[in-house]
Amino acid sequence: MDALLGTGPRRARGCLGAAGPTSSGRAARTPAAPWARFSAWLECVCVVTFDLELGQALELVYPNDFRLTDKEKSSICYLSFPDSHSGCLGDTQFSFRMRQCGGQRSPWHADDRHYNSRAPVALQREPAHYFGYVYFRQVKDSSVKRGYFQKSLVLVSRLPFVRLFQALLSLIAPEYFDKLAPCLEAVCSEIDQWPAPAPGQTLNLPVMGVVVQVRIPSRVDKSESSPPKQYDQENLLPAPVVLASVHELDLFRCFRPVLTHMQTLWELMLLGEPLLVLAPSPDVSSEMVLALTSCLQPLRFCCDFRPYFTIHDSEFKEFTTRTQAPPNVVLGVTNPFFIKTLQHWPHILRVGEPKMSGDLPKQVKLKKPSRLKTLDTKPGLYTAYTAHLHRDKALLKRLGWGRREPGGVQKKRPSDVQSALLRRHLLELTQSFIIPLEHYMASLMPLQKSITPWKTPPQIQPFSQDDFLRSLEHAGPQLTCILKGDWLGLYRRFFKSPHFDGWYRQRHKEMALKLEALHLEAICEANIETWMKDKSEVEVVDLVLKLREKLVRAQGHQLPVKEATLQRAQLYIETVIGSLPKDLQAVLCPP
Repeated sequence: MDALLGTGPRRARGCLGAAGPTSSGRAARTPAAPWARFSAWLECVCVVTFDLELGQALELVYPNDFRLTDKEKSSICYLSFPDSHSGCLGDTQFSFRMRQCGGQRSPWHADDRHYNSRAPVALQREPAHYFGYVYFRQVKDSSVKRGYFQKSLVLVSRLPFVRLFQALLSLIAPEYFDKLAPCLEAVCSEIDQWPAPAPGQTLNLPVMGVVVQVRIPSRVDKSESSPPKQYDQENLLPAPVVLASVHELDLFRCFRPVLTHMQTLWELMLLGEPLLVLAPSPDVSSEMVLALTSCLQPLRFCCDFRPYFTIHDSEFKEFTTRTQAPPNVVLGVTNPFFIKTLQHWPHILRVGEPKMSGDLPKQVKLKKPSRLKTLDTKPGLYTAYTAHLHRDKALLKRLGWGRREPGGVQKKRPSDVQSALLRRHLLELTQSFIIPLEHYMASLMPLQKSITPWKTPPQIQPFSQDDFLRSLEHAGPQLTCILKGDWLGLYRRFFKSPHFDGWYRQRHKEMALKLEALHLEAICEANIETWMKDKSEVEVVDLVLKLREKLVRAQGHQLPVKEATLQRAQLYIETVIGSLPKDLQAVLCPP
């Protein structure tokens, strides 16, 4: 209890504005150190309350040795409360994403590379941002001067597991608001016993008398989403609560008011266009932004995005400046003030309150930016952008659009089934767009027969946009997608976007590593003793140093090579060193 409340000087580190370390992050922890397992899932847990004198105030940070800068504390405080325009009464859950002030992730968590190498790109740990998952409660309370109990419980993590952490908050927060500190201390201790997140494995996570069973997707999974299989249930008491996904939102519910504009919104996301999402509350705002940024899977979303953003954010001036073009960011807001401040942005989506399931919300209309009014702006997608591809009427038909039954869409079909249909459509659309790029990129890889052991590997050929566009005539997206339209124009705009740059850099890096791995395999399959016969000592030593460098990279899982190849490379190094004079052997293998 004392540890949680932070009595004495330890309390000061958890208080807003208190003296203490200003650098961001956590000191290095070994796997056996306190909170090491907790830290594999969460950075910290925060409690934000409303203080009559200070406004939002950080009441608690746990574990209390986690260091947040003053700027990060301030951001968490403002982002954890709905602004005054939302009027959220009762319980509200939403999420935010904020920049880490200390720059890139500190190296305390040694297995980041191990996790990221196995996780899909969309689920990798954030290197320079925190996610905040919020459970906010505002209820009338006559014992409080202001007349309302206002408090938020916030889980801060680098993992984009929105479904998992929202489910966790649903269990923890109501209990915490009733019992306060003892409950939170017990929950954090339970999380500290969880196994580390492991892509491809089903994990049982006990918390507050419930076992939550999840499966974290792996990058080798098939694209189709399916709920995790249940394992060892007979040994688990109570029976586990199976979470169908750690990250997938109810896409159909999020996109119900914009279904007729899905094609346009997908293209705006693909091109990394600046988009302002104005919603009535932070839960609607954050879900819409997260849903939009998930449209490109399996592509990595390479632009910035803020599910919930306020005028108090430290980056407010950076995002609202008119002295340069709007940044490539998807910004979720609830304050209508942003309509005036960001009316120079090219795309603004305003959505209303979500309707109950079964009632078809009125579809937002496509409107010219000139129709944007500072006050009383109606729901709509305000943009001058014209989609390159035609609207997919078959998708709307599959979702039951246009039927004369009450509600318009398929009432009998569950929302999760509708979401699966929508997610599958977006996945196939993205794959149809990216497969021609993948095929062309693969053609730039040198042939394996051109890789010889004793010469520098040939270079990957440069990417020619003109050559690629010419290849589309016989190997374009029309082979896998029925949508008609200006595919060439879409690719030309894509080449100028952050997503092309991100995709190309990642693919080029993977190909370069593959090339290096093939070169190492070629060396290990060659007869090294025959090669050494007419070589000078300088050449032999140079080979040892290069082989060692490759071996270190391969052992660090940076090169995709088999274990047998690593063993053979080590044997080659020993053979080569053994052929050298004793004095050189002593230099290369010091005692």
